Amino acid sequence: MTVAAILANPALTIVLTVAAYSLALALHRRWRGIPPLVAACIPVIAFLLLVREPYAAYNRGGNLLSWWLGPATVALAAPMFRHGRALRWSLPRLAIIVLAGSIVGMVTAGVTAWLLGAPLPVIMSTIPKSVTTPIAIEVCRELKGIPQITIALVILAGILGASFGPWLLRLVGVRDDRSIGAAIGTASHGVGTASLVRHSEMQATVSSWAMAAAGVFTSLLAAILALFLR
Repeated sequence: MTVAAILANPALTIVLTVAAYSLALALHRRWRGIPPLVAACIPVIAFLLLVREPYAAYNRGGNLLSWWLGPATVALAAPMFRHGRALRWSLPRLAIIVLAGSIVGMVTAGVTAWLLGAPLPVIMSTIPKSVTTPIAIEVCRELKGIPQITIALVILAGILGASFGPWLLRLVGVRDDRSIGAAIGTASHGVGTASLVRHSEMQATVSSWAMAAAGVFTSLLAAILALFLR
């Protein structure tokens, strides 16, 4: 039986993905500096390079795992409900923080691409990188960008935020749970939010709210920007 035939069975790639992530979590518990998401990618990439099979073949099982992103995102509403009363008085300030973070994220992404000499469609593709994928794709289309580039940048923003975001925030002296949650949710959407669940329910709660608010703010700001581009 060929490798391609083996990979055609989604069960194998699901087992490989779960095993790689379990190993990454074990390494993270032993050495806290190792980011689980990055560590989990390494054996999967090495396996595909070794057997010389495309990612599309491997992703047959990955698509089944990706389906659970929807229910997992909805499940983030549970900690929001539990801590909703405690956050009630903080929401106006959090809204201002998330709005400022959304503006900074959009401007810095676009300006960086412009400084590197990227054409206008690529610049527009970078602007929605910090929001969740469905919103980012629609914003990208509104701005006449390239969805494939946006999707790649959204994934990258999520992985980097989940892997290094809390560490960088603590490095610069940010230790308050609400501040960390607001920063991660605004910059790294659902992937970053999910990574906080293991550490602090309050961080995950604020990050969930910030992720939703960032999606709204980014959509509105992009709509305004699109008016000037017409």
